[in-house]
Amino acid sequence: MQSPAHPIGRAWISAGGTGAQNYDEFADDAEITAIVAANPASALAVEMPHRTPEAVAAGRSFAESLPAAAERFASARGDGHYRAAERVVGLYRIGGAGDAPAYGVFCMVDTDQISASADEPGLVIRNEDVFVAKVRERVALADAVGALLSPVLLMQTSAEAALHAVLVELADRLGEPTVTDTDPQGRTHAVWVLGPGADQDRVLAAAGGGELIVADGNHRSLAAQVGGLSRFLAVVTTPESVAIQPYHRLVTEVADVASLPARLREAGAAVTELTGPAEVPPAGTVHLVTPAGSYAVRLPAPDAADVVDRLDYSVVESVLLRGVLDLDPGDKRVTYVGGDYPPAWLRGEVDAGRADLAVLIAPVSVEDFVAVNLARRKMPRKSTWFTPKARGGLVCAEIRPS
Repeated sequence: MQSPAHPIGRAWISAGGTGAQNYDEFADDAEITAIVAANPASALAVEMPHRTPEAVAAGRSFAESLPAAAERFASARGDGHYRAAERVVGLYRIGGAGDAPAYGVFCMVDTDQISASADEPGLVIRNEDVFVAKVRERVALADAVGALLSPVLLMQTSAEAALHAVLVELADRLGEPTVTDTDPQGRTHAVWVLGPGADQDRVLAAAGGGELIVADGNHRSLAAQVGGLSRFLAVVTTPESVAIQPYHRLVTEVADVASLPARLREAGAAVTELTGPAEVPPAGTVHLVTPAGSYAVRLPAPDAADVVDRLDYSVVESVLLRGVLDLDPGDKRVTYVGGDYPPAWLRGEVDAGRADLAVLIAPVSVEDFVAVNLARRKMPRKSTWFTPKARGGLVCAEIRPS
């Protein structure tokens, strides 16, 4: 079997200062504007050009801001924020914040290997429903900028031991990294650029040695397909290097929120008022925060439910959002909040009146996630917040015609 992982034909390697959280890691876009204001070199200024201070002040839309994104990335290459490299991979290590080091490799992966259902062949398993508007934005950005700045995070499920071993060996042997960056949690992201040769061949063989599950980047992987790209930028990692944190929800404009406990009971839920603050609950229960009080809720799963339908995230979507609140999960009144935001932050959004309802949900286990994906089933949207996150803007891939 030929590996679907390949070197980056023409890469742009950060010289420092460009690393950033991915565009979809924020619960509030105003955070992006503040980051760009403090560091104009941040890759977020290219990835989210309509959220730069200049664009916000001028009221420009995403589409109207694309020429500025292309100009900004070209300027960053020209002023030394990036340097070019040919046919390379990027060995990647994330360490610090009290966690064991995580390892991965920046590379290109064949787009035609993406499989989104059981009857669709391919080694790359995409597993969540997406927001179509976000996919269109990613396609338009790639077309305008001519490069991919944020990788899709892929989890190797067959050759994970071999991949982990070779990445640890090379990171220890190669000495000082090419570039380092620090994220808001205090973790150090280090990249070593590795050119053609036997070591690169070993890394790519292990990276593509089995089925690859999309852990983060369902929108970016679909954008590669929609945009007609033959390959997309990825970081291939292993189950040993990641953990899954909760993925919560905030809901605004909830009518008659005080009656929510009663409506949930009518829908078959067991509702108990919390005596303390809402926290991340145990699996099988969700915690709700409203202006009228906080509750532990056991939602009813369908009688004939399979493993996916019984997941807390599926039941929240079917019973709470669609059933009780009459909301489509893609409605803009529903905000998806990743595990980097603690329960206190979500409670504060309700207390401040910026949300009517916070829904705190237990994380999915890595084992359940892998099992669901290898069975080629889909996860509920926004149900897995993988950490640590790969940083955007450290290794970028220039797009060439296929």
